[in-house]
Amino acid sequence: MESAAARVERDLRAGIIHLSLKPGERLSEAEIAERFNVSRQPVREAFIALMRQGLVDVQPQRGTVVVKLSVQRMRDARFIREAIEVAIVRRACVQFAPHWRDRAERLIGAQHDASAAEDHRAFQHLDSQFHIALAEGAGCAEAWKAIELQKAHMDRVCALTLHGPGAMEPLVAQHQAILDAIADGDPDRAVAAMSHHLNEILRAVAGVEVTYAALFE
Repeated sequence: MESAAARVERDLRAGIIHLSLKPGERLSEAEIAERFNVSRQPVREAFIALMRQGLVDVQPQRGTVVVKLSVQRMRDARFIREAIEVAIVRRACVQFAPHWRDRAERLIGAQHDASAAEDHRAFQHLDSQFHIALAEGAGCAEAWKAIELQKAHMDRVCALTLHGPGAMEPLVAQHQAILDAIADGDPDRAVAAMSHHLNEILRAVAGVEVTYAALFE
């Protein structure tokens, strides 16, 4: 059963990633405890966990604050993620059962629907589920856990980039290119497609950093 602290952490983490809790926003221990109908202790534990993940900070005179977006942290997270995910797709070209391919195809279809509906939050969830399916299908589920510790810093920036006109559909096409290469058993093409996909955020970040300058360090 999920503890009160874990529940608070999960909800706050989602709010930070999807930017409903804004970068630079102060988090009130008392208000959050009241919102979740818990004592302050689970909230403190959640704050500590989020601080270890680099998502909140304790500042003099301000208390606990959502950290601002960091291009450097995003770049570091992308570097780590690429190192792991290119290895995952290389293995998937050798080991990827048909039922995992079917699941990945269904997720791509759902991404098309989310894109058409301009449902950015659903799209981000489906994006993660697609990459998880690749990792699990390749027998690399534990490797994904290492990615999850880092990807929040990419996800926060992605939450901004997905709001641009036509931003989601190219990502769906990139997912399809990755899956097609895996289905063809072509590791070089799969690695190139994954690298291209993960570099998409580097192409988009310059624009959002200017547009949303107040949200960045």
